[in-house]
Amino acid sequence: MSVLENWERWKSFLGDKVVQAENLGIDEQTITGFAKKIGDYLSKNVDPKTDQERVLSDLWHVANDTERQVLARLMLQLVTSDKKFQTQQ
Repeated sequence: MSVLENWERWKSFLGDKVVQAENLGIDEQTITGFAKKIGDYLSKNVDPKTDQERVLSDLWHVANDTERQVLARLMLQLVTSDKKFQTQQ
């Protein structure tokens, strides 16, 4: 099963990559820029596999560039808050 076929696996995968980037000293603005580029790529090349991905894809398609930056940042906050919660348990 692809990481994109399961919402929780996708969030975990993305969260791991964000933590790795932070550990390498990459700043939040740069990580957000990467997340937006990934979102742009996914919206053009990947069919959403889950209901959550469909909602995110629909939002991405109606958003302007500034709003996509916000969506990318919110997605990063979502996956990093999951990682921080998991490490606290």
